[in-house]
Amino acid sequence: MLATVRSLALLMFLVLALAPAAKSAELLVYTALEDDQIPVYIKSFKEKYPDIQLKFVRDSTGVVIAKLLAEKDNPQADLVWGTAATGLILLEEAGLLEPYAPKGLERITPRFRDSKPVPSWVANDIFETGFCVNEMELQAKKLPTPKSYQDLIKPEYKGQIVMPNPASSGTGYLTVAGLIFLLGEEKGWAYLDKLHDNIAMYTHSGSKPCKMAGTGEIPIGITFGYRGIMQKRKGEPVTTVFPAEGSGWDCEANALIKKAAMKPEAKLFLDWAISDPAMQEYAKSYPILAAKDVPGLKLPEGYPADPLKQLINLEMSWAAKNRARILAEWEKRYATKSEAK
Repeated sequence: MLATVRSLALLMFLVLALAPAAKSAELLVYTALEDDQIPVYIKSFKEKYPDIQLKFVRDSTGVVIAKLLAEKDNPQADLVWGTAATGLILLEEAGLLEPYAPKGLERITPRFRDSKPVPSWVANDIFETGFCVNEMELQAKKLPTPKSYQDLIKPEYKGQIVMPNPASSGTGYLTVAGLIFLLGEEKGWAYLDKLHDNIAMYTHSGSKPCKMAGTGEIPIGITFGYRGIMQKRKGEPVTTVFPAEGSGWDCEANALIKKAAMKPEAKLFLDWAISDPAMQEYAKSYPILAAKDVPGLKLPEGYPADPLKQLINLEMSWAAKNRARILAEWEKRYATKSEAK
């Protein structure tokens, strides 16, 4: 009898030892978040779900959206995280998103989510246009610090400004769309014509203008507010200026990709992405969160005291609907100064 029990125990041990190990779930996440933000943000997700493996494909918003559209017939990504909402609206119209209501949706400000009861996209936070200014370079060139969009078209700044290309950069597009919405079509394009005269180069990355300002390659980079504030924290000689007329803006948002086999873990990720631990990390970079009533928040240093008032009254649906038309006109007028791909 004892020998039989031992044999059974040995057999069970061998079955367990030889059985293939359970494969942990893996999610492919497309994102336009900054490289230095991703590992910080994701820490609380890894603590909660250690068995879910995450693989990130990171690029500028325009590139991420173009990649997803190109993969329409064979979607690769499981979800999109932290990518401009105006781009996600285009994916929704193309039928690439699966509606999903993440846990905690009721805390999201209606302005910062898809309006349908079960939304196709939900925002984390809001990013806005800012000028990343190298004060030392301006002083060396005997130039004043620009305070407004109107300052940027003054002749003394000719060749002193770098800006993102709106076709590839979400920051570039929110800036251009914001100006056209703010000034109207005719005056908006007339303004951009004058700004173009002062532009040294259009970059394909929204953060690159500020990186160039930080190294002194150029004194003024049109970028998004967080970038200059973060570089200043690291000791670089840059100041972030928010234009007096108001800033163009967009949401860093999330969505579930529609595909034949959607993983339940992707929904867990989207639940986490608007949870308190995630929001508290976003709040260290951005002053406006999509969620209400997040505990323990403090306005990051360097932003306006009332950051919501800094945003121009831009309609997200208008910016998405007119994106292709605006980009086509922009390319026709200004693409000659874009950096090589």
